[in-house]
Amino acid sequence: MRAVLVKGGKGSADNLYISEAPTPSLNPTEVLVKIKAFGLNRMDIFQREGNYPVPPGASSILGVEFSGTISEIGQEVSDWKVGNEVFGLAGGGAYAEFIAVNQTHIIPKPPHLTWVEAASIPENFLTAFQALIVIGQFRDNESALIHAGASGVGVAAIQLARAYGARAVIATTSSKEKIDWLLSLPSGPTHAANYKTQDFSAVVKEATENKGADVVIDFVGRTHFNKNIDSMAVDGRMTMLSFLSGAIVESVNLSPILYKRLHIEGSTLRARTLEYQANLITRFRQEVLSKITGEKGDGPVRTYIHKVYPWTDIQAAHQEMEENKNSGKIIAEVV
Repeated sequence: MRAVLVKGGKGSADNLYISEAPTPSLNPTEVLVKIKAFGLNRMDIFQREGNYPVPPGASSILGVEFSGTISEIGQEVSDWKVGNEVFGLAGGGAYAEFIAVNQTHIIPKPPHLTWVEAASIPENFLTAFQALIVIGQFRDNESALIHAGASGVGVAAIQLARAYGARAVIATTSSKEKIDWLLSLPSGPTHAANYKTQDFSAVVKEATENKGADVVIDFVGRTHFNKNIDSMAVDGRMTMLSFLSGAIVESVNLSPILYKRLHIEGSTLRARTLEYQANLITRFRQEVLSKITGEKGDGPVRTYIHKVYPWTDIQAAHQEMEENKNSGKIIAEVV
């Protein structure tokens, strides 16, 4: 099969190229999917640069989310058939013509979603669902602070908070253009802040009548940590998903963590066990999937695609993400 590889095993976007790779062989509980489209995620950049270790047993080929058709099934697979249209989550290997994935990690593609829209769902929405609902235990009439609001995960988390009955959703991002775009979304945030020019903790307090955010979703780490603590409500919960500004905070006042009874938890998804991921996917299918429509749909939760590249332009797609230009998801089509 053809796949996107990295010259020398790691490097810049210029090191990405398409070449031949072995077609995956199947374990008894796996299916082989012929890929139509795959999503880009920031972890792909980290892995390409050599800064993100691949989980044990996963493909070293980039990519964790995809859409396509089943072309082969393992001996113990009973719920799927060749020709089924699916999308799914993998530990790696999605930047390719074919991917082998456990039968528990694929979802039937709804007819109203395009291949591109379906490929934009798995990593973004499952990460957001895990961070906000499973770990954050977000509930009706609560408030949420969502950082990286214009990212794929950020947009998913904003919409999920609204779908679960949020009283207020405050999103942060880096430009007026992105704020304007977010506020224009049908189920976008109720408030937004430019973290480069505004004190987002002050925006949160104003939006929540000084109560604070019940749940915070953070990808940034060092530069946002103290303001996150200041932004949180009593009994607030924060899920930390990444440390884009660094992992070392030089000075922290621990007192608010104690007197506000704060819960701070770090989370990953790719490194979780197959069983954990399968249970998460099952719950997501039950609670969220029916709410998702395409970008032109009228449902409470929609997919938002920033740009679609043919996979032959994978270098440009990675450069687009590295330059932080995207509002919504970047997708590559296998052509």
